Amino acid sequence: MRINSPLPYSLPYSGVLRPDVHTGRTALVTGGGTGIGRATALALAAAGARVLVCGRRPEPLAQVVEEIESFGGTALAMPADIRDPEQVTAVVDRALDAFGRIDVLVNNAGGQFSAPAEEITPNGWRAVHRLAVDATWAVTREVARRAMIPQGGGAVFFIAFSPRRGIPGFAHAAAARAAVENLAAGLSLEWSRYGIRTVCVAPGTIATDGLDGNYSAEDRERWARSVPLGRLGTPDDVAGVLSFLASPGGAYVTGTTVVVDGGADAWGAGHPVPDLAKEPEPGTVPEPV
Repeated sequence: MRINSPLPYSLPYSGVLRPDVHTGRTALVTGGGTGIGRATALALAAAGARVLVCGRRPEPLAQVVEEIESFGGTALAMPADIRDPEQVTAVVDRALDAFGRIDVLVNNAGGQFSAPAEEITPNGWRAVHRLAVDATWAVTREVARRAMIPQGGGAVFFIAFSPRRGIPGFAHAAAARAAVENLAAGLSLEWSRYGIRTVCVAPGTIATDGLDGNYSAEDRERWARSVPLGRLGTPDDVAGVLSFLASPGGAYVTGTTVVVDGGADAWGAGHPVPDLAKEPEPGTVPEPV
């Protein structure tokens, strides 16, 4: 079903953008069935984009399509394992056959596990990098060569991590995300001549179902206390930024990383500034030199 008129502002997921800002555009979102991918697909569709979501599990993808169609949007689901080059080709085939173009690619698919660095096996390292780096590149290259370069433009988004200095227990995953962050910068130097923008978005700790299912309430509370804004992020926090960057408002943004983490990357030592219960006594505060 195509969108023939702007969506009303009262619909969910529309955020602050005009409800027709992405009308006429097609977006491909990998890992689009849950979490940030789901929220991004909904945000893009609510602003008028036609969306294809892909991922390994068909049930969440079907639910996202149902949600989008419930508010008059256009969406397709394509179960696929993007680690398989033939399935990558099939996903791009489906998008081009259905919509004729791909204007926005959100490389959201990824996976990681927590482990001390010395216990990460070569197989575990390769598994994380195969999905976060190799498969991401395979999708990006296929979309660029077959859609964005021939049509003369597009926007490609990569997902990194914040804090960007490294995360204990995730040496393998943080290294993989640093690779795609650099890839976004490097591709901007080559593909800007085709009208293609490449941007990395680095979310902090995001309150997804996966976070709730794998970590305790105490862990989540501890992480929230380490964020200057005092809370964990939500998938919608990230999706809203991605949708804006994909819009004409983000047209001059490329080759950089946009951090969406409530200030966590700037937090430094991770300890709050102590409150002053009362004015300091005279002489207890050093005078400026």
